[in-house]
Amino acid sequence: MRVTLGAAGVALIAVGLFFLLPLPGLWAVVVWFGGAIALHDAIIGPLVLLAGLLVARLPDRAVVRGALITMGALVLITVPVLLRPGPSPNPTVLAQPYGLNLLICLAVVAVVAVVLVLVRRRR
Repeated sequence: MRVTLGAAGVALIAVGLFFLLPLPGLWAVVVWFGGAIALHDAIIGPLVLLAGLLVARLPDRAVVRGALITMGALVLITVPVLLRPGPSPNPTVLAQPYGLNLLICLAVVAVVAVVLVLVRRRR
């Protein structure tokens, strides 16, 4: 069974490479993926580990971890839109102030986390 699944996986990789290699701009995609891996390993990974160490001794660490994970996901989703150079080719894509909306969402997550901590401590 493993050999069959492995062979199917290798065959699907071959089909993907067959369609991917002739595409123009492939080098830019490779560089982008390499940069994303380097960014993760050099900055994001150590920051997450440091935050985990700082949160580990808190009494309500589950709520704080959940809030930090939610905030991190919100930032990661929004950053590409905020850092895109130049005007958007489609004016309806950035019809809202994404920076302000991100700050509002982060504040809502923080307030919900504080309320949850207070409710847990009151019990």
